[in-house]
Amino acid sequence: MSSELIISASQKGTRIALLQQKRLVEYHVEESENSFTVGDIYLGTVRKLVTGLNAAFVDIGYEKDAFLHYHDLGPNVQSLNKLTKEVIAKRMNSGKLNNFKMEPEIDKLGKIDKVLGKNQPILVQVVKEPISTKGPRLSCDISIAGRYAVLVPFSNSVNISKKITDKAERTRLHRLMTSVKPANFGIIVRTVAANKEVEELDRDIQNSIQKWENGMKMLTEAKPRDRIIGEMNRASSIMRDLLNDTFDSITVDTKDMYDDIKGFIHTIAPDKEKILKLYSGKNKLFEQVGLEKQIKSLFGRSVSLPGGGYLIVEHTEALHVIDVNSGNKSNNEENQEDTALHTNIEAAKEIARQLRLRDMGGIIVVDFIDMKKAEHKKQLYDEMKAEMKADRSKFTLLPLTKFGLMQITRQRVRPEINIVTREVCPTCNGTGTIQPSILISDIIENNLEYLLTRQNEQKVSVALHPYLHAYFTAGFPSPRLKWLFRYKSWVKLLKDSSLAVTEFKFYDKYGEEIEIAAT
Repeated sequence: MSSELIISASQKGTRIALLQQKRLVEYHVEESENSFTVGDIYLGTVRKLVTGLNAAFVDIGYEKDAFLHYHDLGPNVQSLNKLTKEVIAKRMNSGKLNNFKMEPEIDKLGKIDKVLGKNQPILVQVVKEPISTKGPRLSCDISIAGRYAVLVPFSNSVNISKKITDKAERTRLHRLMTSVKPANFGIIVRTVAANKEVEELDRDIQNSIQKWENGMKMLTEAKPRDRIIGEMNRASSIMRDLLNDTFDSITVDTKDMYDDIKGFIHTIAPDKEKILKLYSGKNKLFEQVGLEKQIKSLFGRSVSLPGGGYLIVEHTEALHVIDVNSGNKSNNEENQEDTALHTNIEAAKEIARQLRLRDMGGIIVVDFIDMKKAEHKKQLYDEMKAEMKADRSKFTLLPLTKFGLMQITRQRVRPEINIVTREVCPTCNGTGTIQPSILISDIIENNLEYLLTRQNEQKVSVALHPYLHAYFTAGFPSPRLKWLFRYKSWVKLLKDSSLAVTEFKFYDKYGEEIEIAAT
């Protein structure tokens, strides 16, 4: 199965699309102002202890204090607090733990006020980004994720991913990791480490150790709310977790992003450098590869299935509900039971994709079309389980109930992706009254005349909906060709289906948007 990664950067942030067999399966929007990412490690300050919840609220710089439960402290939080105190006081100048005296583990059923104190500085890691009205969720069980292994300070265990099932390989990895891991650091071996040489595994661990030590050096001069160790950006983390032989293309549209990703790929998989490409076309990257249309069609309330059925996706504060409908499809199935099975199997594949695409979390209830045969219900459950295997988030899947409902819980660590697929008229802003759309071509031409004759702009480009693009380029002579004769200047027209039919944007020769008053 071929995989592609498409990355488009802008001033507002970065859009990342993961495609498999040309189909969009993951979509991420990384906003530039969002500074609280899963995996980031901060120097926080304990603001409040709530013994009734057995939790603390910690200030890490977000508008609302972050939440830290006792169960998320980790067994070795006392050792972490001791190290934090020693480094801040500059009695230690590195993160090496070879000669560090570990503190006793805390009681699993203890109370948070026996471990933490108000206004205490504490090293914490973000495990869930701010969602809705809630602040970030934190943990003191610090870990540094690498490509092949996760480094866990203040631990001495070596654990192997359960997905590595070969007994001989598990034994080999355990022996190798035990021999290369530093003192007072634990290791969690990831699935992609299977069959890798010791040099690659050791290099990955050394990179994580260096990251930890750099963070401890920063801690010596850090102030409360400072980020001590930053998780890599979303694009790099996807490559770290997923980059394998199935990847045949990674495309980016900015030189800075190209250089950053090339350096990262050189570190983790040098043989994959050749698949990285820098896009320099005229149209927007997502528009060029047909992603804008996919995004618009996949994030709506109604999602079509290949055989004629469709899904209705509803969101509430407490859960997500997905209804499966057969529609007015015509097929070759002999009876209602076979039609229901066929549609449900198609729906299971699309639902697994939708959960990844929208990053839906919490409780999801799926109302499948009723089936009477027990073997068909089991077949549907097995299909859903197989489709969900590719999901990187933790999930629990229950068999169908007697009412044909399937219950899914899926780990949610980031806000759900929500794309507005219904376009609001840019002229009336949803009031329902606009000037005649037939005049939009006149408005564009009036603005163009103003830019070319009064402002003397050169090499003007116009981004507009494909319908408008077709109108201005059709026929001979086309309206665009007439502009050339009239203004002695060639105007570039850029298709952009993310714009509404009556929307357009002007750009100068440097690619900067030209602000122009409506006429």
